[in-house]
Amino acid sequence: MNESTLASLCITAHEFARSGHGSCARTGALLVHGMTGTPAEMQVLAKGLNREGFTVYAVQLAGHCGTVDDLVQTRWQDWLASVESALARLSGQVDRVVVVGLSMGALLALLVAASSGRQIAGVCALSPTLRFDGWSLPAYTRLAFLLPLFKSLGIGRNRIFMEAPPYGIKDQALRQRIVEKMRSGHSAQAGLPGNPWWTVLELRRLSAHVRSRLSQIHAPTLVMHARDDDVSAVSNAHDIVRGLVHAQVELVLLDDSYHMITIDRERRTVIARVNDFVKRIDANR
Repeated sequence: MNESTLASLCITAHEFARSGHGSCARTGALLVHGMTGTPAEMQVLAKGLNREGFTVYAVQLAGHCGTVDDLVQTRWQDWLASVESALARLSGQVDRVVVVGLSMGALLALLVAASSGRQIAGVCALSPTLRFDGWSLPAYTRLAFLLPLFKSLGIGRNRIFMEAPPYGIKDQALRQRIVEKMRSGHSAQAGLPGNPWWTVLELRRLSAHVRSRLSQIHAPTLVMHARDDDVSAVSNAHDIVRGLVHAQVELVLLDDSYHMITIDRERRTVIARVNDFVKRIDANR
């Protein structure tokens, strides 16, 4: 792709794209960030994929990189629409697309694969989050099942489940830098410092929809998860693997990371495994 075409993929200032090179350039990786997150959390992985020659495009999900009110006004269907729109743009520039999602982004990657059929050549589900059940979450998050009632009564629109240490990051120096960015008020750099109640409800609805569609996915799928994930327990990954009854699935468990595996201590392992997975798909073209 030339520079003008590359720039046309991005529809917000926070998205980014890099043109591929060599024999791998016609294989694209669509990168999908997590809930309350930002495309920046996919930056390290994007560089690793692009070094191998793949075209990469990191999408910004609807309602993200702004205020809590911006996010609360969106639903899971809006987030899915962001990914579907990005897929359509990237597909027009490459021959095949692998969708790579982190946390909630992993659910969106799986869902778009279920609905797009052969348009998706592969899926990478990184730290997939069907539910918030990690060991670091405060006890009151277990009351999330009450959220539909609260919303029906108009309760909690501006309430937030605040994130707590270690914030999905095992590397202490990196954690400190990320937390400083979160608290600075610049959500486009490191995301919001907490999860709005009503947005958590949308995640629950998205999760239920993904569970019902897993059996419709036929694309090869790589699932990566930290054994000691502090946000979403490793059982989330196992549940997804069990549900992918018609897909060739590879499960990789990490031993020295927490939830944000694209930037944590084993980020090089994540890059290497994702690169290997995408290379195999590219080789089968």
